[in-house]
Amino acid sequence: MNAIEIKDLEKKLGNFRLKINDLQIPEGFVTGFIGPNGSGKTTTIKLIMNMINKDKGSIKMWGKDYKINDLSIKDKIGYVGEFSGYLHEAKIGRIKKSISVFYKNWDEKLYERYMGKFNLSEDKAYKDLSKGQQKKFEIVMAMSHHPKVIIMDEPTANLDPLVRNEVLDMLQERIEEDNATVFFSTHITSDLDKIGDYIVFIYKGEIFLAGSKDDILENHSIVKGKKGLLGEETKNIFISINENAFGFEGLVNNKMKAYEIFGEEVIYDKPNLEDILTYYTKGE
Repeated sequence: MNAIEIKDLEKKLGNFRLKINDLQIPEGFVTGFIGPNGSGKTTTIKLIMNMINKDKGSIKMWGKDYKINDLSIKDKIGYVGEFSGYLHEAKIGRIKKSISVFYKNWDEKLYERYMGKFNLSEDKAYKDLSKGQQKKFEIVMAMSHHPKVIIMDEPTANLDPLVRNEVLDMLQERIEEDNATVFFSTHITSDLDKIGDYIVFIYKGEIFLAGSKDDILENHSIVKGKKGLLGEETKNIFISINENAFGFEGLVNNKMKAYEIFGEEVIYDKPNLEDILTYYTKGE
């Protein structure tokens, strides 16, 4: 079953146009959403969360229209976005108290454990926390009511590597204990190298590649060789290619076809997610 299903979605904001024909987020897995800044990641997430209105198309959660079934679905979502919406002058203990009552599955023990993990004090005002501490608190609030879907927009951007790993562990814990679904955008692709199950690539408002992370990484390869091996026909197998006076380096999405053409005359390197994103967006 899919936790989130998007069909024929369109949204225009000034000169920017988002167009997603079909996007399915499978239940119980981590789906990473990556693309350069300005590609439409935040717009997509805001549309899913009903923060902005779509021009056309449908967004469903567990087969239901989120807008129509707002109250029954909202209780099951943990969300961390660009801005928290919290009253900056309020102490975070007061923020927790005022928000937790709206969640029927709020778990005070889990909240206290996460607060202790991040060394956060309820006596501090939200405005007195560093950006990293604010993000930690937002993550704690999003996960302490056993959400079935966790939606995050750049949740680890202001966190150091040690804390990022702790957040990834928390997400994995929620998946294992609650069968939660995680959908989060990030420019830190190494996070998805660690825990991503599915990856969605977006650029200039359109999805250009989506699927199982393992399949995507397995099917793509960086090919390096001497420039004399390149011709008009061989160039066509590359997503994009870098050339210099001595040789070339490019990305292909079919390793077997590349091997049929070049055999052992070139080097085949396994790309990471950042490599794939870079080559695709360079090649437009």
